[in-house]
Amino acid sequence: MILSNVDNEMKIFLKNYKRPTNFNRVLSGMRPTGKIHLGNYFGALKPWLELQETLYKKGLKHTSYFFIADYHALTTGYEDVSNLKENIKNMMIDFLAVGLDPEKSVLFVQSHNEAHSEAYLLFGMITSIKLLERNPTYKELKENLKEKDLATYGFLGYPVLQTADILLYDPDIVPVGIDQVPHIFITNEIGRKFNNLFKPIFKEVKPYLSETPKLPGLDGRKMSKSYGNCIYLSDSKEEILKKVRSMKTDPNRIRKTDPGNPENCTVYLYHKVFAKELNLGEDFLKEIEEGCKKAKFGCVDCKKKLAQNIISFLEPIWEKRNYYQTNFDKVLEIFKEGDKLASAYAKEKVRQMKEAVNLFLF
Repeated sequence: MILSNVDNEMKIFLKNYKRPTNFNRVLSGMRPTGKIHLGNYFGALKPWLELQETLYKKGLKHTSYFFIADYHALTTGYEDVSNLKENIKNMMIDFLAVGLDPEKSVLFVQSHNEAHSEAYLLFGMITSIKLLERNPTYKELKENLKEKDLATYGFLGYPVLQTADILLYDPDIVPVGIDQVPHIFITNEIGRKFNNLFKPIFKEVKPYLSETPKLPGLDGRKMSKSYGNCIYLSDSKEEILKKVRSMKTDPNRIRKTDPGNPENCTVYLYHKVFAKELNLGEDFLKEIEEGCKKAKFGCVDCKKKLAQNIISFLEPIWEKRNYYQTNFDKVLEIFKEGDKLASAYAKEKVRQMKEAVNLFLF
C-alpha cells in the first residue's frame, strides 16, 4: 500500500477492513507523556489486556510485547524532559496495576533496548523524505502544535522508529486507533522496500482496530491532557467526585424538572461503559435512561451514581498501584526481565538486518 493518496487508501481500507482473528504475536507501545487517563485505558490498555489473554489461552506465553515508548516522548517533548523519568516510572506501575502480566506478556522500556536504535538507523537509510512528509499525522501535529519547534529530524522520522519498534518482533498484528493506521502503512512499505533491496526477513503486519468504546473528556471533546478534561487512573476519590460534577450534560436540561435526552449527555455515555465493566445489567441503564427522560432525578444525582461506579471500577487498580509504588523494586525486576526477553529477540533481528545489507560481522 503506497501513501500517495492517503485519504483514498484509508477509505478503501476501512470499507474492506475485517479484524484479524488468526494471530500469534502482538506488539504495541505507549508514550510516557504524562499520567494515564481513562481514555488511554479504554482506547489502548483494555484491548492489550484482551489480546494478552487471547494469546495466553492459545498456550502462547511471551508473544505479546507491550513497551513504554520513551524515545517517542522526545519527538514532541524534547525541550522539557524534567518529568520524563517520573512519567516512565508511573507508566511501569500503571501497566502492572491494570493487569498486564509478566508471566504472559513481555513488558519493557524502549530505550533499554539498543536494537531499536540500530534498526532505526538502518531503516532510515532507505526511507524517502517524501514518504515521511505524506504522513497525515505529521501534518496534523505540526498544525496543532504550532507552539512547539517540530522542524526536527526526530519528529519527521518518528515513523521510521515506529517501523523499527514493530518489525523487530515479527508481530502479526498491531493494535492501533484509526488515526494510527497510516503508520502501519508506512511500516509495511519500509519493510517491503528492505525485503526487495536486500533479503526478505520482514513480514507484513496488520492493524488491529479495537471495538472498545472511546470515552470523551469531561467537556465532551476528545479526552486529552492538553484540554485538561481527563480522569486519570491515579486520581483520588475526591478528585473523581469533583471532576464528575463538572461533566457536560444535556444542554436542554436546565432544571431538575426538565426532561432530558440521555443520548445528548456525556454522563450517560460513561454510564453505558461502566455499567458494562461492572456487570450492572440492563436494568441499571434503563433506570438511568428513564430517570433522565422523565425527570425522576436530576443531573446531580445521576453524576453521583456515575462517580461511585468509576470509583468502584478503579479501586482494584488503586490497590495494585499502591502495592507497586511501595514495592517498586519488584517493578524494576519485572521490567529488567522483560528488557532481557525483548532484547534477545530484537538483537537477532538486527543481526539478520546487518547480514542482509552485507555489513562485516565478526
